[in-house]
Amino acid sequence: MTDMTPASPTPSSKPKPRPRPQVMRLTAAAAQRITELTKRADSEIVGLRVGVKNGGCAGQSYTVEYAHEVRPTDEVVEDKGVKILVDPKAVLFLLGTEMDYKADRMQAQFIFNNPNQVSACGCGESVQLTPAKVDG
Repeated sequence: MTDMTPASPTPSSKPKPRPRPQVMRLTAAAAQRITELTKRADSEIVGLRVGVKNGGCAGQSYTVEYAHEVRPTDEVVEDKGVKILVDPKAVLFLLGTEMDYKADRMQAQFIFNNPNQVSACGCGESVQLTPAKVDG
């Protein structure tokens, strides 16, 4: 007679997860400005928190504020010696974005070069974004 006992299962090795893409990257000008803001803040900050909120004539706008702590759900981006914390609700809208800083005689502001931006209003205060398509 033959032994009908099933062979012991071989441990299946799970494929290694793909490295996660960096949500955002910074230009040298943006990194320098973030460093300046961090140094002159009234209280200790860990970096800048970047997000997206609903509102404005195009439907959404970018938000930038001081971050006093890293929240467990923040996506932490470290680039060129500075730290950006991305709101988890904004990650898919910001995937692949380059954050820049421009200053001229009339204004100084962070600029978001975002591949997910569909349109922007004429005044430049709001944008329309679509979530990034992520291969599964």
